[in-house]
This record gives sequence, C-alpha cells and structure tokens, in this order.
Amino acid sequence: MKIAFIYGSPKSKYSASASLLQELKSLLDQDGIAISEYNFNKPSLNEEEMGHLKEHDILVFSFPLYVDGIPSHLLNCLTQLETFFASMNEKDIKVYSIVNCGFYEGHQTKLAMEMMENWCLKAGLKWGQGLGIGGGGMMVMIKNVPMGQGPKKSLEKPFRRLANNILNGISEENIFISPSIPRFLYKLAAEMGWRKSIKANGLKTKDLSARK
Repeated sequence: MKIAFIYGSPKSKYSASASLLQELKSLLDQDGIAISEYNFNKPSLNEEEMGHLKEHDILVFSFPLYVDGIPSHLLNCLTQLETFFASMNEKDIKVYSIVNCGFYEGHQTKLAMEMMENWCLKAGLKWGQGLGIGGGGMMVMIKNVPMGQGPKKSLEKPFRRLANNILNGISEENIFISPSIPRFLYKLAAEMGWRKSIKANGLKTKDLSARK
C-alpha cells in the first residue's frame, strides 16, 4: 500500500500539522506500507507533483483551521487536484484528513472537514475519515509527550482508530476531540504565550486589546 502524507500548513517548521502526521506515521510502520511525504506550503502544484499523487492508494491531509475553513494556499492546490483527478478515468484513491485548530473544541473543525468531503466528491475520490483536533496551538510544544499520556491522553484511541481504518481502507464517521486538560488551563497557557510573544516583539501586554 502506498500512502501520501500531505502537509497543508503554510509553516515551513514548527508546524502542528506536521507533528500530528508524525504521530500517525509511527502507527503505520508495517511491512508493505510505503509512505511518501509532500509539503503543500505553496499556492500551486506542477504536473509532476500531481502525477506522483495519483500513484498512491491513500492520501492523508493534515492542515490547520483558517477562519473555519481550509487555508487559502491549500485550497488553491485542491482546486488544481480536483481538475486533475476528475479527468482520470480509473482511480481508487481514498482520502483521510487531520485538521487541527487553536480552539479548545475539536468540533470547531467540522466545516473544514465537510469541505474536504465535498472536494472528494468533486474530484471523484473516496472519503475515508476525518480527525478534528482542538488545542492545536500546543501540539508542537508537547510533541515529545508520549501519545496517550498527559495532555495527549485523548489522542491515542482516535489516532489508533484512524491508523487502523487507513490500513484497512475503511470509511467511518469523523472524530472530533479536545485536549486532555481543563479548558481554563488551555486558555491560561494560550494567554501566557501571547504575552510572551508580544513582549518579544517590543510591545506591551495592553497592546493585545488595542483597537485601530
């Protein structure tokens, strides 16, 4: 089985989307499984790149939620791929997606997941499953925390379910999860991060609430 991991974050490093795909990769490490990785941090694809994707059995997209939807650069790539795949006479490709968001609640990614399902329909591909993850902003900071422990406790079962479905080509309902810490602690940590960032850029905490 040939699987394509598609990084849909505009970031070239420190990406929660990449971190989450690496978690999934460890669960797919089996004989007979070949994983190729592609970085879609640009607004367009060439024919060669699209040609590579059609050689895979499974496409796994991972991207952050942007304004309740798909990041614009990735949307442009999907538009190209829709035309490309729709023109193919024979294809048996299944699509899975991991969408992370800065909100605490994973169900905030529901609309973006529906967009991916609709894209599959238009492109003539098969929808497998989506995994919507809340608390995406902290995933890079806790990347060394083992899956199933601490704030990543809630991730283990959904990730194992997703990996099993990918390996067996199964389609199931989308899963939405939140981090395994209280909401108020996540909010507190986020606010501390904003204060640290704003001071590093020579501003003051009060500037966070400034209006123009």
